[in-house]
Amino acid sequence: MSIDERLASLGITLPVPATPAAAYVPFVRTGNLVFLSGHIARKDGKPWVGQLGAALGTADGQAAARAVCIELLGTLKAALDGDLARVVRIVKVMSLVNSVPSFTEQHLVTNGCSELLVEVFGPEIGSHARSAFGVAQIPLGACVEIELIAEVR
Repeated sequence: MSIDERLASLGITLPVPATPAAAYVPFVRTGNLVFLSGHIARKDGKPWVGQLGAALGTADGQAAARAVCIELLGTLKAALDGDLARVVRIVKVMSLVNSVPSFTEQHLVTNGCSELLVEVFGPEIGSHARSAFGVAQIPLGACVEIELIAEVR
């Protein structure tokens, strides 16, 4: 099954990458690596706002991280001229989780992204190194921001 077929079977339509709101680019390719800038969680086209451990629970955060992953995949597809089959390996995911000091499930929130990457690419390509951090705030009050590094051909 192709990646596009797998996405369709999951009911996922990849978005067109958003225009950056500040002084950066959505991705940079150097050699065989593509670095994707951080993408914030969005719900209904607006920033998905809230803090984990306050207004939002772990399941909410996982859904937000999955939504970010879909945005990241749209940007990665654009970086690869529309061909996600050129991904050799998802190398690294870094997740920032807007959370109260007592919240300790950032790793579980980030699973929302990590698990989707494995669903889309399979375990050999989609499994990756990862960091998940709890932070005091994210731009626009978003609950989750994630960046990604992929090896490509």
